[in-house]
Amino acid sequence: MSGKAWCEDEILQQDLERIAASDRIDWEKLRGKCVLVTGATGLIGSILARALVCADARRGLNLRVLAAVRNRAKAQQMFGTFLDAGLELLVCDILAPVELPDAVDYIVHGASVTTSKDFVEHPVETILTTLRGTENLLALAREKQVRGMVYLSSMEAYGVVDAEHYNVHETDYGYIDPLQVRSSYSESKRMAEGLCGAYAHEYGVPVKTVRLAQTFGAGIPRSENRVFAQFARSILTGQDIVLHTDGSKAHCYCYTSDAVLGILKVLLEGTPGEAYNVSNEATFSTIREMAEMLIAEYPESGTKLVFDIPEDASRFGYAPTSRMLVNAEKLRALGWEPEADLREMFRRLIASMRRQMEEQGQKVLG
Repeated sequence: MSGKAWCEDEILQQDLERIAASDRIDWEKLRGKCVLVTGATGLIGSILARALVCADARRGLNLRVLAAVRNRAKAQQMFGTFLDAGLELLVCDILAPVELPDAVDYIVHGASVTTSKDFVEHPVETILTTLRGTENLLALAREKQVRGMVYLSSMEAYGVVDAEHYNVHETDYGYIDPLQVRSSYSESKRMAEGLCGAYAHEYGVPVKTVRLAQTFGAGIPRSENRVFAQFARSILTGQDIVLHTDGSKAHCYCYTSDAVLGILKVLLEGTPGEAYNVSNEATFSTIREMAEMLIAEYPESGTKLVFDIPEDASRFGYAPTSRMLVNAEKLRALGWEPEADLREMFRRLIASMRRQMEEQGQKVLG
């Protein structure tokens, strides 16, 4: 990348360079091609779009990267120098048919409602965004006869699995109550996966599904309020970590650059009509264990663990309490390996958030 500074966040810069430099990706398959990324202002979509621009600059791929966004001004502020380097914005609403006059070779569809509170306050919109949006992107993939497509699903598509069989492979499924309002997310993800399978079977669309463990790292948006962001802010400001549950829910995580490399691996080498877990099994822990690990790692913060469990925790939109180790053997068989463990994930997240918070004039420790 010739030492080019793509962004002010040093940690994010390192992540983008790592993705672009990876020898685990067959970059030649992208030479002279066009990649469309939806949900491009979200965490995964934004890093993927930027990483593709970086890889193009590093490798001279003559790659065209289209970032599908709803808000042009927000996207321009987010992507900055990447627009100067060739990233193109496609302002559209995926709830309507996506119209593109030019060829598209690959699609990564990541647009979705992602806020837990929205799942319970706007369940209809959550479901329709997932289903209608995915249908419109699959129709586009069929029209353009793409070489590959990835649908970004979630480990929540598995539902609540049996406690004795918590090591979950791609063919293992638990229970989802479709009448529970919180199921608007998990059930619609599962149905969208079914739609992908149907398009692969009936129309030959080369679409694959990626089921992401909870993913975080440098570059999270300032508005991010999921548990990892709350924990990191508590460490940076010296505030207590407050849990509104008993913290017994246990699952896996994945660092953002590891996840993006996994998505690219599936996009270029995965089998159409199949699903792949993207997860670092070594990160498996309960919410409480994660909080305790952070407090031990950053004693200078003075942060303590506090429980404040309301009578009705459902209003927060939390997923059902369960244990789920999302097994990524199938993806590793393609040649992918995650690198960042949970401590490294938080170390990089906290370093990135520190710069972000200082820019905003917020007081942080250290």
